Amino acid sequence: MALVDVAISCLNSIREIDEDVKDAIVYIDAGCTESFQLAGAFPLFLELGARAVCSLENMSSLDAAVADWNSKSDCANRIVIMTCRLLNDAHRYMLRCLNTHQGVHRCSVFTSISEGSHSACPDSPLGPDAYREYETLLAQDYNELTKKSDKTSKDKGVPKFSSALESLTMEPITSENLNDSSGDAEGLVVSVHHFPLIICPFTPRAFVLPSQGSVAEASLSRQHEDSLSFGLPPISTGSMSDTDDVPPGATLTAHFLYQLALKMELKLEIFSLGDVSKNVGKIMTDMSSLYDVGRRKRTAGLLLVDRTLDLITPCCHGDSLFDRIFSTLPRAERFSTQAQLKQGIPSIDRPSLDVQVPLGELLNEEPSKIKESGLPEGVEAFLRGWDSYTSDPQNESDKKSTTNWSELLNGSLVATECFRGTPYLEAMIERRTKDGSVLVKKWLQEALRRENISVNVRARPGYATKPELQAMVKALSQSQSSLLKNKGIIQLAAATAAALDESQSAKWDAFSSAEMMLNVSAGDTSQGLAAQISDLINKSALAELQAKKNEKPDSSSRGLLSFRDALLLTIVGYILAGENFPTAGSGGPFSWQEEHFLKEAIVDAVLENPSAGNLKFLNGLTEELESRLNRLKSEDTKETPSDDPLDIDALDEDPWGKWGDEEDEEDNNSKADESYDDMQLKLDLRDRVDSFFKFLHKLSSLRTRNVPLREGSLASESSFPGDPSGNKGLLYRLITKVLSKDEIPGLEYHSSTVGRLFKSGFGRFGLGQAKPSLADQSVILVFVIGGINGREVVMEAQEAVAESGRPDIGLVTGGTTLLTPDDMFELLLGQFSHF
Repeated sequence: MALVDVAISCLNSIREIDEDVKDAIVYIDAGCTESFQLAGAFPLFLELGARAVCSLENMSSLDAAVADWNSKSDCANRIVIMTCRLLNDAHRYMLRCLNTHQGVHRCSVFTSISEGSHSACPDSPLGPDAYREYETLLAQDYNELTKKSDKTSKDKGVPKFSSALESLTMEPITSENLNDSSGDAEGLVVSVHHFPLIICPFTPRAFVLPSQGSVAEASLSRQHEDSLSFGLPPISTGSMSDTDDVPPGATLTAHFLYQLALKMELKLEIFSLGDVSKNVGKIMTDMSSLYDVGRRKRTAGLLLVDRTLDLITPCCHGDSLFDRIFSTLPRAERFSTQAQLKQGIPSIDRPSLDVQVPLGELLNEEPSKIKESGLPEGVEAFLRGWDSYTSDPQNESDKKSTTNWSELLNGSLVATECFRGTPYLEAMIERRTKDGSVLVKKWLQEALRRENISVNVRARPGYATKPELQAMVKALSQSQSSLLKNKGIIQLAAATAAALDESQSAKWDAFSSAEMMLNVSAGDTSQGLAAQISDLINKSALAELQAKKNEKPDSSSRGLLSFRDALLLTIVGYILAGENFPTAGSGGPFSWQEEHFLKEAIVDAVLENPSAGNLKFLNGLTEELESRLNRLKSEDTKETPSDDPLDIDALDEDPWGKWGDEEDEEDNNSKADESYDDMQLKLDLRDRVDSFFKFLHKLSSLRTRNVPLREGSLASESSFPGDPSGNKGLLYRLITKVLSKDEIPGLEYHSSTVGRLFKSGFGRFGLGQAKPSLADQSVILVFVIGGINGREVVMEAQEAVAESGRPDIGLVTGGTTLLTPDDMFELLLGQFSHF
């Protein structure tokens, strides 16, 4: 049986719409850009006959000119728009696009959000027949905008294009718009279609959802006592209702997975672990019907897991080259969606999945010296022409323009780039840091041999360093043909070299060492663990304060770990304490005295550097704390010491007597007021810190409050320093138990329509249907609601399958988004946290 390949399935879906793409300008939104970038779909669009592939949010009137250059026929009269947002959220971009290309006769819209999702989502005004309704609405709004543009152009004599943009409303559509919709636009045919396979495949068997799509941005939790963050499922206490308080993210995720299974012709046996996963499984089961029986060819198991059952894995810095790359390299900037509170719940700003590989910086250590770097003349001429429409040589300095050329050399990771049939990214993501970097080095050496290029570099067998990779990449990029032919390995090698940079690598290793110390202390006593956390907070705060005094903000001068980093380690420490120690204090894992020292350490650190960390629990106090700190500094500078010692007795024998007592009294009153304000400010700060520790108590109670973890069979297992495998995440332990057919507490099976019929109807005659087992399925899809990281999604998941002795099983792992430790900090302590 052929295994599931999500990357190939994504490309095949694009091939199915070849008739719409041919001779059309294709506009894709930011989420689709992430998906198609990783899937390597851009060459496929051009292969299918697309005139150009352009950004929907950044669309320009120049897009039509570029499209005409790429075609021998007349001006384009067809537009294809692809989006992974709700239609009402993408409406303003689509309307602006149509207004710019007013000669277009046909507009085909493809969205990954199904009609059922639009109908079920409270943020959408569209009903069950969402696509037909939106076709009418978009055509009507385009007609009205065109008429308004014509009238404005005649009255004011301004260019038609500019006036249309100025009069374009940026408000989303409402139900009133739909009720008033009637008729089609003159000369414009609008059609809306479902395109479910807009996913971000890292490997053929691992994917996440686009970070700038409606499903990933939707909230997974409403604010209540069991919730941690809008971007994470709540604690699985078992009290969440099946129908009430279902977050919008759960509804959209259920519809997405159901449509994904339909598209890939899979009949799913659904299992869930966690409260939100249970609701998603129930929604998916309710969507199934007798009509689905026999329509899909293959049977597969779907295991839904709440991220909140294991928060420590994405918070830690594991031995994964893939995670290092995504944590250290910059990401593409998000497009502003002007997201507002909807139904009292915000949209989650997930970081972009488009990693910006600094190839330009690697080829030229100093971007300002790009002209002296020996770039091939052809490549430099190409960059000049490409950048000609955005740069003004008369107004921009040479340094700025050359920096722009260097940035144009940067690229992104592509999952479908292969080496002799093996995808580069897949082979690298399955390995640890050392093995992965050495593999990249071997690929570079093989590419250099194919191109007959020799490189004089000192190489150590079994190791890969940044200078080695940099020298090989420079040699392989000297000619245009070699650069284009080997672009896949060049981009991956540049990303690896950036992750192995001394500053980045040292900080990651420092995190890893600190996490190991916390893990060892957690296996000993609570006093030792509390002392480790307090020491990390004090040292990081002191190093950061010293760097600030020396006016050296770079990471090398202030120490490897900042105060913000120490708070992330505090979260890890509290989760470990909750798993290893009974409650010693009032709701927390430490005694009152141990926690008091931790609170004082954080209070002192904040008072000395209020702006460090940009923490949510300090909102409203940061400016006052900064003002206090600046006032104290100014007072210190005024008190300049004199060379001669002061005679105290002489001051006591003041010949002027009591003259000037009124001024002294005013100064004393002012100082008393300032002292009172300082005291009140410190009390407010201590209250905020107390609320922060109450949140830490909630994190430490994950094992006792999460129903599936209470019995201990799925709880994390502490490792010792001599254990080379380190800690294994929940996904590894869960897959191992599933394939061993062990009993998993809290795992719920969602019976299909046919199964419920057998159970309720034919069961009385002894014809009941037996409960299936996940281990009996040849294809298993594991989807983590809330997100996954690279270490667990591929390395640990595939390791669990290999150790089970079941190589015939096709395991596909997916998640809401890709999580890094910085992402977890923002979710737990940033603007989307539930304090």
